[in-house]
Amino acid sequence: MKQQINKIDTTELELNDKLIYVNRVAKVVKGGKRLSFSALVVTGDSNGHVGIGLGKANEVPTAISKGGNVARKNLIKIPMAGATIPHPIEVKYGASRVLLKPASPGTGVIAGGSIRAVLEAGGVKDIITKSLGSSNRINAARATVLALSQLKTPKAAPAKAVTHVAEPGEASGG
Repeated sequence: MKQQINKIDTTELELNDKLIYVNRVAKVVKGGKRLSFSALVVTGDSNGHVGIGLGKANEVPTAISKGGNVARKNLIKIPMAGATIPHPIEVKYGASRVLLKPASPGTGVIAGGSIRAVLEAGGVKDIITKSLGSSNRINAARATVLALSQLKTPKAAPAKAVTHVAEPGEASGG
């Protein structure tokens, strides 16, 4: 299901990392419990670029830095229509479903948890979201990035069908 995404050059972007979630994992071994950590990190320039990464390590700071590196490698470009998205979209990732709807200017980011962090890092200012299905933070964040990557540009978004109205006296051609 992994699709090839065009690599975005991160050298000219001012990226900010934000930690969404740290999970402590305990593995039971012969000598006791072995602790490790996983960190979900979102990175973005607040100007249409965003990426998420999951880093795993035996210490929290190492896991966070690994997550940031993975997030920089997985950057996507968000097609924007002003300060919102061009059209509504619903995406499923695992058991998480995410619904993103464009909003009028001044609405703000109406989202919760990891969805809000991803959208704010990407620079979306006005949007209405709903998390459906599983509330798993990692899958909700991945579903949000998948939805943002599937958005069409405002020019390519399907506009309402404009039909030609025949003037009186014109022959209506089919």
